[in-house]
Parts: sequence; C-alpha cells; structure tokens
Amino acid sequence: MNHLENHVIIVTGAASGIGQQIAIQAAARGGYVIATDINASGLAETQKMAYGKSMETQLLDVSKPEAILAFAEKTIPTLQGRPLVLINNAGVALDSGNFDTTSLTDFEWLLSINLWGVVRMTKAFLPYFLETNQGHIVNISSVFGLAGIMGQSAYCTAKFGVRGFTETLRMELYNTKIATTVVHPGGIKTNIAHNARPGGAIDEQTHQKNAELFIAELTITTAAEAARQILEAVRLKKAKLVIGKDGRQIDFFTRLLPVGYTKIFLKQLTKVMQK
Repeated sequence: MNHLENHVIIVTGAASGIGQQIAIQAAARGGYVIATDINASGLAETQKMAYGKSMETQLLDVSKPEAILAFAEKTIPTLQGRPLVLINNAGVALDSGNFDTTSLTDFEWLLSINLWGVVRMTKAFLPYFLETNQGHIVNISSVFGLAGIMGQSAYCTAKFGVRGFTETLRMELYNTKIATTVVHPGGIKTNIAHNARPGGAIDEQTHQKNAELFIAELTITTAAEAARQILEAVRLKKAKLVIGKDGRQIDFFTRLLPVGYTKIFLKQLTKVMQK
C-alpha cells in the first residue's frame, strides 16, 4: 500500500470532498502531500485528519495565474528530483439553469477554476516532469465530461475540456515515463452541489432544493471510495478511470449511442426533476 513512498503528491481542492480524501489517503500510503485550497480552515481539518502523516498545506487559488506561478516557483526547488504526482482536483459548480439563463460572467468564473486551473497547474509543473522524465498527472473530469447534460453547459464545457486536454497529454507524453490519468467520477457524496454558485433565474431557495434533489437521487459513491480508486489508478498507471456504477452506465451509453444517449438521459432527468 505504500507505493507513494519518496513521492510528492500535490492535491488541489484538498479542503473537502474528494480532494481531502485523496490528500489523507496519499499521506497514509507513504507520500509527502502538499494539500492546497483557498479554504484555510478546511485545509487545517485535512491536516488534522491525516494524523501526523507527512503533509503540508498551502493556500492556493487556481483561478489566479500569478498565484499558480508563484506556487510552482516556490515548490519545484523543494522536490529535489523526487517523483511528482500532480492531482488537479479543484472544482466548483454552477446552478444557473440552461445556457440561455446563464451569464457569461458565471460561465467564465467556472472555466477559470475547473478548466484553466487544470491547464495552468499542468503548464507550471510540466518542465519538472519533463526534466525528471517521471511522475504522474491526474486530472479530475466528470461523467459530465462524457455526456452533455441540460442545465450544466459551463460544467460540461469545462469537464469535456479537461478530458480532451488530458487525452492530448497522453499522446504527447506517450514515449516518456510520465503517466496521465483522466478521472470521470459519477455522483459523489460531497458538498459541491450545496456550495454551487446560484445564477441566472435560480434563487437561493431553489438552489438548495436542487442540491438536495441531486444528493438524494444522483450521488452513490463516497468521497473516500472515490479517492481510493484514484490512488489505485495512480499505482496501476491507468489512463482512464470511471467511478461508480452510474459513471460506468453513462460511459457505456455514450459510447454505444453517441447521439441517441441524449434522448435516453433526458427522459431519466425529467423523471428525477419531477420528484
């Protein structure tokens, strides 16, 4: 289980949810973890839950290019040739209804974190990966990076982008010893739905109702189990990981019916929304 000994694991979005569990479990597997987030109290809780395992915390806003560059410039000299596992997990959600009611300001806000955060973090640390010719880049996409879903135009755009970006890296790094993994979680029991930014015609009361419905009907996997599977994918150097029975079903239907899945999923979502 200690396959991460002598590795440095950088985890973004480590103050809660999947990121928190990845950080805790990576430290338990022998890695030196640098847990990052914008939430200082959440990071302190993550470090406390690691029970004295090797972990440090850093405040980092992945929507800020200058913050990412400063973090990389500070961190890279401390790596000292050790294998690096970069886990780009930080993400936010937006509850703004369909695209016609979603403002471009909200759309850009989500992309700045969910897509540009991944791209910029990878760009900042890629020279180290190339110099050492080792390590692993893990980018968290979503089942919304496999299927386009109504009401999730910004989120799907970002997660499809993460998928395409990671699969491109896979080809570009094919003849190196640098591994890549794109992760497509299904419904995970975290607070991301409650913490989503309401926008468009969605008021706070409707937003909370939507969040409760999402959690009750569409989340089946715990954050701890998702993190375990992600770290196992790192150990096995899996290029793609789909998490959850729901995730595997979506993956299957989008490959089997690349156009026809739209009608099938629309019927299913309509039934859920009518509850």
